[in-house]
Amino acid sequence: MSSENSPQSPEQQLRKPRVAVVFGGRSSEHAISVVTAGAVLRSIDRTKYDVLPIGITTDGRWALTADDPERMAIADRALPSVDQIAESTDGGVVLSVDPGNREVVYSEPGSVPKALGEVDVVFPVLHGPYGEDGTLQGLLELSGVPYVGAGVLASAVGQDKEYMKRVFTSFGLPVGPYLVIRPREWEQGPEGAKGAAARKKITDFAAEHGWPLFVKPARAGSSMGITKVEDASGLDEAIIEARRHDPKILVESLLRGREIECGVLEFEDGPRASVPAEIPPVTAHDFYDFEAKYIDSATGLVPAPLTEEQTAEVQRLAVEAFEAASCEGLVRADFFLTEDGEFVINEINTLPGFTPISMFPRMWQESGVGYPELIDRLIQAALRRPTGLR
Repeated sequence: MSSENSPQSPEQQLRKPRVAVVFGGRSSEHAISVVTAGAVLRSIDRTKYDVLPIGITTDGRWALTADDPERMAIADRALPSVDQIAESTDGGVVLSVDPGNREVVYSEPGSVPKALGEVDVVFPVLHGPYGEDGTLQGLLELSGVPYVGAGVLASAVGQDKEYMKRVFTSFGLPVGPYLVIRPREWEQGPEGAKGAAARKKITDFAAEHGWPLFVKPARAGSSMGITKVEDASGLDEAIIEARRHDPKILVESLLRGREIECGVLEFEDGPRASVPAEIPPVTAHDFYDFEAKYIDSATGLVPAPLTEEQTAEVQRLAVEAFEAASCEGLVRADFFLTEDGEFVINEINTLPGFTPISMFPRMWQESGVGYPELIDRLIQAALRRPTGLR
């Protein structure tokens, strides 16, 4: 495959670029992806771009969906899904893997396939495995279609919190104490010999770093499957909950301090950091979990009340994390500002949420880049960037 995008045909030069917004997916973050897509569809500049919404159902079917952002929002605490807005219960969208053909085709059983036209760029707003983890990015690289956001490697590193932390450590970025419980260490459940060994591994970790601990899926987001564990009696239930989302789990010690986030956006001259935000303690929740973020709409402070020196330091670290993981397009970097005044990086998110209450667009709004401009910059950066090795 060529390392450069194919030159545009006369027809491509005359028409507006066609953007396929791909959302939903097979992960436990399906609903939040739908909400994010609704916000993007509502704000994308239709005078500048043609838009093709494509939803992926929880069983992996690519569906043609209604371009109806109002039906993609959380309503009365009910989460939306692709199945609710798909135009057909069995029709499917197919993207060619031939890098010389960007045609999208829609077909239903018993009907003649219908060409939907060429796609110039994909805007993936998928969260979690099978979308944010490099799998979709690999498909788009094979297809020769430009896309918004990180490439295959950075997406995979950004999704797997174990290897993310290993990369950060190798680049000298500050990371908190953690350990990993791999699938084979719990394959027989809590009653097996391996389960007992895994439990001891965690309690030994707690003896060194103290309780409480956070038990979480290694490759999930949106605070899915995370449990704050106060003592050994809660370990089994927490591990089982995390493994509902991912057979590999991460255990982290509690870092006492403030939660600080910072956005990174790719400009023509390289990545720049936004003003940071702070996630204040959520009084109605034990920590900043899924319900606090999306159901009860807990919000952060933008900009974060930091000194000029602290702001400059967290911005520097955010850009360093972006570069360390070979990211492209955008990243939200999450930190703890510890009680001794040091920043510790918790994780990066290579496809952060774009819901109306999401921190990434709020931080850039405060930095002078409004939501429509943010979307436009991401699309333009993707169109400038070649597919293939770069």
